[in-house]
Amino acid sequence: MAIKMVEDVLFPGIGVRIERVSPAPDGLVVEAVSTSRPGRCPDCRRRASRVHSSYQRRLSERPVGSQRVVVRLQVRRYFCDRRNCSRKTFAEQIEGLTERYRRSSVGLKTWLRTIASELGGRAGERLCRRLRLAAGRTRLLGLLEAPEVPRRSPRVLGVDEFAFRKGRTYGTILVDVEAGTVVDVLPDRTSETFAAWLREHPGAEIICRDRASAYTRAVKEAAPGALEVADRWHLLQNLSAAVEKTCHQHRLCLRKRADEEPGEKPPEPKPADLPPPGLPSTQMIERTRHRHADIHRLVDAGWTVSAIARRLNLDRKTVRRFRDTDLDELLASAHHRRPTGVLEPFKAYLNARFLSTSGQVSGTRLFLEIRERGYQGSRQVVRRHLAALREGTAEPIRADIPSPRKITSWIMRPREALTESQEERLLQVRLACPDIARACDLARSFSDLVRHQRGHLLMEWVRQAEQDAPKPMSGFAGFLRRDLDAVTAGLTLSWSSGVVEGHVNRVKTLKRAMYGRASFDLLRTRILTRP
Repeated sequence: MAIKMVEDVLFPGIGVRIERVSPAPDGLVVEAVSTSRPGRCPDCRRRASRVHSSYQRRLSERPVGSQRVVVRLQVRRYFCDRRNCSRKTFAEQIEGLTERYRRSSVGLKTWLRTIASELGGRAGERLCRRLRLAAGRTRLLGLLEAPEVPRRSPRVLGVDEFAFRKGRTYGTILVDVEAGTVVDVLPDRTSETFAAWLREHPGAEIICRDRASAYTRAVKEAAPGALEVADRWHLLQNLSAAVEKTCHQHRLCLRKRADEEPGEKPPEPKPADLPPPGLPSTQMIERTRHRHADIHRLVDAGWTVSAIARRLNLDRKTVRRFRDTDLDELLASAHHRRPTGVLEPFKAYLNARFLSTSGQVSGTRLFLEIRERGYQGSRQVVRRHLAALREGTAEPIRADIPSPRKITSWIMRPREALTESQEERLLQVRLACPDIARACDLARSFSDLVRHQRGHLLMEWVRQAEQDAPKPMSGFAGFLRRDLDAVTAGLTLSWSSGVVEGHVNRVKTLKRAMYGRASFDLLRTRILTRP
């Protein structure tokens, strides 16, 4: 009765009879005999009628509780009686339990493959030790097999890039947008590779993509009949970048209005008693000076932008910006990016106290006074500020203006999502700078086109933006004109690259689990096999 219960647990519905279960130093040993029907020849598929011999196989099975299980299975070898078959004998395989040349059961193989798919090699090996499964990382990874790629492309194909090493090497992921599954992974993001894949796998009618021009060239070359759909999220992201660049270019307008408004500036010492400081020497400002000098020294020596980027380990865009921008503008930008700091709300009080006492006040006393008013920083910060006041190098207290990124967030959010104070501050920004106000109007109208899928109004928006918009916004409109059909489809149809972005994030998770050491073949296999 007990053996029958073990048989039902280990081999439910499988043609096996357990003869004996005995303990062993490392687990349990189950001796079993095959009771299934005579097998079929692997070559001619004819069912056998004569037994040649029998032999014993040793199989690792899934553990029972905390006990490892080893199955000693008695199987039969059969004659193949078909005269024209080259195989004379063959060993039987029990469905659901054994496979040729494998020393583990089908159930254990399924467990190990699932672990390898979810965790990979080293992490999977650690879990196997906890589960009492004898499997190393090499065996786990060897169980992974990438499924065969369909011969035809899905009707709605999504394509996007992902980074093997960010900023250096990239690959391409292809997704069936309707099914939400990964179709294939390509080793690079070039138009030649993607075009070759499209030729080998015809059938794509709709291709969802971002703004990458390489994919556009591949589609026009290899699948000219497919309808390209630009992703709406990427369109809003590009619009947000144009708005933020506009706000950054016109930041001086906001500063000028804030300085001119009466009653807005907090009190500060008079210039006669406290000389206006020069640009403070900070780590960011010094780094900007050194980087500007290094880049211009190499430019004068005849170096190209790419060579300078490799030499200084910088992005080419950074090299071009330092090459084409005046040092004063770079320093001002670095100065504005400095964090406000915990002392900023209390500087007006410290300056007024310093002036009223003609500088004859101790840092400890001022520290205790502002701590009672809510200051949570250190005493040393207060002393450094007093030292700067005495030396005349303290930064003047200026009216607070919102950062370009904060203004962009107010513009890109729906109006109903803004608080009253945010609406008021955005109104002040619009009054201070007509160009930012125009960018705000254009951005909100374009966001309305995207959210309500009004693609038929896109061309009118492009004309308006190209006529009187700030340069970043008119540049964005020019990009839309060059990709007009795909953008119009993106603002009209329901398809998007959202499911593709989800799989790109999954690829990032897999890369982190592999610590960035996985080869392309292994990463592709895990992407395609993991659900």
